[in-house]
Amino acid sequence: MTGYMDRWADIPGYIIGITKEIWEDRGIATLHDYYAPDIIVRSPGSVVEGNRNVIGATMATLAEFPDRTLLGEDVIWSGEPETGVLSSHRLFSQATHLGDGVYGPATGKRLTYRIMADCHVAGIRIDDEWLIRDQGAIAHQLGMAPRDYAADLIAREGGPEACIRPLTPETDRPGPYSGRGNDNEWGARLEELLTRIMGADLRLIGQTYDRAAQLEYPGGQTCHGPAEADRFWMQLRASFPDAEFAVHHVIGREDPMMPPRAAVRWSLWGRHSGWGGFGAPSGAMVYVLGITHAEFGPWGLRREWTLYDETAIWKQIHLGQA
Repeated sequence: MTGYMDRWADIPGYIIGITKEIWEDRGIATLHDYYAPDIIVRSPGSVVEGNRNVIGATMATLAEFPDRTLLGEDVIWSGEPETGVLSSHRLFSQATHLGDGVYGPATGKRLTYRIMADCHVAGIRIDDEWLIRDQGAIAHQLGMAPRDYAADLIAREGGPEACIRPLTPETDRPGPYSGRGNDNEWGARLEELLTRIMGADLRLIGQTYDRAAQLEYPGGQTCHGPAEADRFWMQLRASFPDAEFAVHHVIGREDPMMPPRAAVRWSLWGRHSGWGGFGAPSGAMVYVLGITHAEFGPWGLRREWTLYDETAIWKQIHLGQA
């Protein structure tokens, strides 16, 4: 096959279809078809290089959560089939912790959490990926605070000197995709909103968010309204007041039967120097990889999904104090 349109009607059908085929239908071997041999998969907790390592990680996850389902909520994309497509997709996962693994001994607990991922598709293969799983929600549902889970993970990985290093600009690897998205107005609106919030202009939240906005945040939090959005973004920025905020990718779309929507991938890189959502300032250098999806309505931003990995942030804080 030369491209996803040989089998799927569009890029959302391709992304949602292969996700089900790989994870739920146990077509793990199809990763040889759908992932490039030298793919770079960046998640906040690590950088995985090469398709064989991706296959190994997939099998380990399924051994721990054998009944895992991944429900595709949306695919926000830009590009052209002939030159490559960047999809930013959002998944809602359900799973039972039935096997021993990275989350410790099997607990039998039923979990729900979100995943957001940006994938570059060239032909039928994904060759570059940025993946964020709501590890904080998983930790909470398994009875652990994200801070404690991160400390335990460092110990189980052999201590501060031997443990797997989280993603930072220093551990990142360059991939084939260097695009910035598209110039749709809804993407530009979300980029401006996030940039101004990170620049301490939080009054824009009250001016921009629908009073009934539904908000989905790390740790499996569901909140509503501008005041909760203000609290979330204030807690993050206050923890890293001097960190450099950067926008890496912006997509806006208007599609039939869908509200105008946008996807932005962004980061913070700097010291944990302030009081906020991550406790007493530690001085540790921390990299926060984030993805935000938003839908817009007649009274402003009506739905927001923002995800980062709380456990990866805590791991960097612990390592910075070691």
